[in-house]
Amino acid sequence: MNAIITVVGADRIGIIAAVSAFLAERNINIQDISQTILSGNFVMMMMADLSAAAAPLEKVKAELAGLGDSLGVSISLMHEKVFSAMHRI
Repeated sequence: MNAIITVVGADRIGIIAAVSAFLAERNINIQDISQTILSGNFVMMMMADLSAAAAPLEKVKAELAGLGDSLGVSISLMHEKVFSAMHRI
């Protein structure tokens, strides 16, 4: 199962490292990643494979939101099919 993870907030050292470590600890593989800085704001989007995840989607989603709070950024996770449906033209 693939999911889209977005991270948005003020840029600071360690955001990518913290999110990547969180995912690795839960056996979630990052398949693709894109990040940029827009006017001082950090913006990252990841495609992640949760098929071997050590926790269910809703738990990972809640834990990522908590991680985002501790990093001062907003982190969201959405099933790939939901994301695709929302962004279909």
